[in-house]
Amino acid sequence: MEKLARFVLRHRLLVGLAWLVLLIAGGAAAGPATDRLSFDFSLPGQPGYEAETQLIETFGSTSADTLIPVVTVPAGSTVQQRAAEIAGVFDAVRTQVPGLRVVDLASTGDDRFVTDDGRSTFALVQGPLPEGFGPGVETRLEPVLEAAAERAGLEAGLTSYNLLAAGGETEGPSVLVETLLGATGALAVLLFVYASFLAFVPLVIAAVSILTTFLLVLGLTYLTDVSFVVQFLISLIGLGVAIDYSLLLVSRWREERAHGYDNDEAVVRAVKTAGHAVLASGVTVAISLLALLVVPVPFLRSMGLGGMLIPLVSVAVVLTLVPAMLSKIGPRVDWPRIRQDATAARGWSAWARLIVRRRWLAAGAALVVLGLVIAPVFNLKIGQAGTDSLASNGPAYETLQRLDDGGVGDGVLTPIELLVPDADAPAAIAAAQGVPGVRTAVNGGSRDGITVVDVLPDRETVDSASNEVVDAVRAAVEQATPGSVGVAGTGAVVQDYFRAVYDNFPYVLALIAVITFLLLVRTFRSLLLPIKAVILNLISLAAVFGAVVFFWQEGNGSNAVFGVSETGAITFWLPVIIFAFLFGLSMDYEVFILARMREEYDATGSTSQAVVTGLGRTGRLVTSAALILFFSFAALASSPGTDIKVLGTALGVGILIDATLVRALLVPALVSLFGRWNWWLPAWLARVLRVEPSPVAPAGAEPGLPERQLTPA
Repeated sequence: MEKLARFVLRHRLLVGLAWLVLLIAGGAAAGPATDRLSFDFSLPGQPGYEAETQLIETFGSTSADTLIPVVTVPAGSTVQQRAAEIAGVFDAVRTQVPGLRVVDLASTGDDRFVTDDGRSTFALVQGPLPEGFGPGVETRLEPVLEAAAERAGLEAGLTSYNLLAAGGETEGPSVLVETLLGATGALAVLLFVYASFLAFVPLVIAAVSILTTFLLVLGLTYLTDVSFVVQFLISLIGLGVAIDYSLLLVSRWREERAHGYDNDEAVVRAVKTAGHAVLASGVTVAISLLALLVVPVPFLRSMGLGGMLIPLVSVAVVLTLVPAMLSKIGPRVDWPRIRQDATAARGWSAWARLIVRRRWLAAGAALVVLGLVIAPVFNLKIGQAGTDSLASNGPAYETLQRLDDGGVGDGVLTPIELLVPDADAPAAIAAAQGVPGVRTAVNGGSRDGITVVDVLPDRETVDSASNEVVDAVRAAVEQATPGSVGVAGTGAVVQDYFRAVYDNFPYVLALIAVITFLLLVRTFRSLLLPIKAVILNLISLAAVFGAVVFFWQEGNGSNAVFGVSETGAITFWLPVIIFAFLFGLSMDYEVFILARMREEYDATGSTSQAVVTGLGRTGRLVTSAALILFFSFAALASSPGTDIKVLGTALGVGILIDATLVRALLVPALVSLFGRWNWWLPAWLARVLRVEPSPVAPAGAEPGLPERQLTPA
């Protein structure tokens, strides 16, 4: 790290120009990179996905989002009386919007396509697989539907799961606006921390990091598909991570200058100490995301690859551009110097002394509170959010309400698609109709010897509980027909994700834990501290998921804060992404705090002194860094989609829990309790990892704090 710092100082102009070029190129690449992002949710090799692929290849339509057009006749008449005009409306859709598969009352003759009051009827419409992220075939379907209905003197509406998930008539801010909101909150925190124009330096670093990452992602899109979610992660998580890393380095530079070192030497010492922690933190975050490659799901793998670039680019910028800037203009922009850094923060030092005195009480209190937050996690259900938690206003919501009021359940939004040989179709329909929880099953069309049977469940099939009807339909049809049966639809996709993601999740967890442990052993030169760090991270993550279940799944506060009812389940891809990001981001604070404690222990030989000075020096930084990330995630939660809101709030709450209960209370209490064993690294393991060994101190050899220092100020 020292060699890197001195190299940067010798070539600071070249370093600055290089990052300026990347900043400009990244600005030009951000738009094209966003346009090339995909929303591919394919699951190669899984039965539901393979059936979906067959459905698309045979019929040219997908069940990814079934559109439900609803036609209502005027008061005083019934659907049966206006059957010809209604059939004409859906025929207009077939002829004027080619490429759709339309199943309605006229094509099936099934009166269960009519509401109980006899005034409304619906159809199932499936179109081709969308080519990009954005409006799909509904933009062509809706005008035709409304015009045809108006000519016939009828009322028409359109609904679907995706239309409801888009948030009704509400629109959220763009990624740029969300980033600016997060940056505004970050600037407020930085002004408090530095009380000088130095607060703007981390924002410059964040801009360079974000735009450079977009440039790299643009190149990545030419090698593989990259999920659209990556744009949110780059902008908002990139903002928080880059600022956090630069905050740590710049603060250490100020501290070294306050101790009397000249400017360039202070830069070198800051990179040598804080820079080492930044490197370890960035690599830890990158590893936790790269481990997603173990999961055989293309879009999760792409998020792992794209997300991995965020911390790595941030580390590269912070370890090169920050030293160059501090060397050139640091003292000039560090004005006015209202806040001094020669001594540790008095408040945090007093807090640390209190924890050292009452370490058993502090550890017990933290564990009790964490236990209460974790408790709801045992009710976690994974699937998709229920429709009740999606839009609560707008045309799509009003159309669904019309069906619900007419006795038609929301299961029509998630039909089960059966693909069977033509000869087996009658038996398959009869078997499916006899399954409890099924409203009806109809022949949806035949092509190339294959019939698609549309099975309409009474309730939506979006999670492990409601998916039981999918298994029941599959079993009944397989028993009734001799040929092969393909099962597609939302319920089948949810089951695919359970198999593909959560059957492999233990491997992801093990890979992240082992690599992180080895990295932290080298960073802390300790055996016990890395074990504690990994275990506390898992406890912290359990608390996050408990909070998510309580707030979102069970709806305790989600409606009051966001106007969203309980989701009933957490969307299947969210837990993996939340885990991957929070495991790495939470470890950042662990590294920041423990690296400084290790440094102080090496200097004093006292665990108590290491805890007090380490927390006194890093407590304010960690809290400020957590607030900056929290503002970024709060901006992310302002997006209109429920899933993105869940992601933003989960990451935000996770950072707050980790920075307060875990790192500011439980970590120093446990370090104080473990005493001399914190710093032990056997010689044989040190040789393997190529670091200096750290023998355990003899019992009673550790100096403690004087009694007056143990008394809180």
